[in-house]
Amino acid sequence: MKKWLIAIRWFVGLLFIFSGLIKANDPLGLSYKMQEFFEAWHLNGFHNYTLFASIGMNILEVVAGVSVIVGWQMKRFSLLLLSLIVFFTFLTGYVLFSGKIHACGCFGDCLPLTPIQTFVKDLTLLFLILLLVFKSADVNSYFKSSVSVFIISFALLGTLGIQLYVQNHLPILDCLPYAKGKNILEGMQLPPNAVSDSFAITFKYKKNGQQIEFDQNNFPADFDSTYEYVNRYDKLVRKGTSLPKIVDFSLTTLSGIDTTKSILDRSDYYLLLFVKDFTAVNEWKTASFGRLIDVLRTKNISYFVVTADVLGAQNYFLDNRILKCDATVIKTAARVNPTYFLMKGPVVIEKLSNSETGNMLTVLSKIK
Repeated sequence: MKKWLIAIRWFVGLLFIFSGLIKANDPLGLSYKMQEFFEAWHLNGFHNYTLFASIGMNILEVVAGVSVIVGWQMKRFSLLLLSLIVFFTFLTGYVLFSGKIHACGCFGDCLPLTPIQTFVKDLTLLFLILLLVFKSADVNSYFKSSVSVFIISFALLGTLGIQLYVQNHLPILDCLPYAKGKNILEGMQLPPNAVSDSFAITFKYKKNGQQIEFDQNNFPADFDSTYEYVNRYDKLVRKGTSLPKIVDFSLTTLSGIDTTKSILDRSDYYLLLFVKDFTAVNEWKTASFGRLIDVLRTKNISYFVVTADVLGAQNYFLDNRILKCDATVIKTAARVNPTYFLMKGPVVIEKLSNSETGNMLTVLSKIK
């Protein structure tokens, strides 16, 4: 077998295995990215199926990558890779040329690529996979059929197992800006030398039955009381070079007071419990959760429930314990519902899912 064909098989196979595993580490992240695409295409009815699609997509990538390296059923799996890369190229092209989506999430949050980088990557892979399709008849499996089936089955079950594990725990490799050891206040700042978005205040008035728009620097010369005010909005005039890693993070009391800075500026330990919703509250608000609250009281450590579901929270917690936060921020910060953040000032000291309450109790026991 020609060496160049072997090199292409290993390059393509390893890249798909890496891509599948890095996203299997956080299938919910891929699920949210799929929802972003569906919203851009006005297909919101598919939102309930994105997690299943995410898990299946990651399994397909890993299994196809392993199969191409092993050389088993080369024709079928090279065609599967071709269909996947055509689909991915369409998505990355849409991200690049439409501008409606910031990034495609091809390698999850652990290896963010720019739209042009991902599009060029997919075009390169498309060319290489086409070569594999045309030369698939020249490829023989490294192993006999039973061994190949065992290897591929192990890859399938392993990828599925990882994804089931992180549904009850947090991503094994946490690449989010809210990961353990991260400083949330620093994450909310623009990177050095970055330029933020520039907006102009645009006014909308009506005169003689027609709507007229103008900004604060270009009022009509005949502007007077005959102009009827309709609305005003901020219009983007220059796109910034980059965004902070953490956007839209704010903690608000039930009375509407923004307490983000006062919370993150605390010098002592405190616990934030991020709760997406309270539909399964009876499954996690159990005896172990009660022991956790008792330890917090003993250690004189404050705790707050951070949620967008305020009405649900009020059924189980006192109002002074509840902080309102954007639902999208909560989904980004806490992949598992609920998730504990042990904080000291703006720094995440420990981050654990509710299924690891015992581990959080161990961490708290070491605090004097």
